[in-house]
Amino acid sequence: MKVRGDGVVGKLLRIGTTYIPVSNVENSSEWYRSNLGAQLSYQDSHKAIVNIANQSLFLVKSKENQSSNFYDSEGNECFSMTFEVDGMQALESIRLEFIEKEIKVGDIENRGHVGRNFVFYDPDGNKFDVWSEVSPDFKEKYLAPNLN
Repeated sequence: MKVRGDGVVGKLLRIGTTYIPVSNVENSSEWYRSNLGAQLSYQDSHKAIVNIANQSLFLVKSKENQSSNFYDSEGNECFSMTFEVDGMQALESIRLEFIEKEIKVGDIENRGHVGRNFVFYDPDGNKFDVWSEVSPDFKEKYLAPNLN
């Protein structure tokens, strides 16, 4: 299949917002700020917008027992988002910090690909992943200029 130059490729620049269901907007907003270092940009009784890792998360008040998790065809609960850190030392450090903050975390895993991962959960049970590898493109464009 040939892709034409006037197609969608190159026009979608980034994923700017991810929506996360929460039971209590105020409590969740505080949790994301104090535990993950997110910055609050807006909040009302139905939603909060917090910025973290070059993206906005909309924390949306949802019905009871909602989460962003889903199950794969083998019945495994999956996360919908992976955060990246720069190397194993950073992965181990943030996991230890999460444990000290009493955030529910999983073990560091070898999933058969480059790097290692662990999962963690917010108070509503939304499952997230942390990977020890920063994508090379992101590192080159956004982190390398800051190293000079």
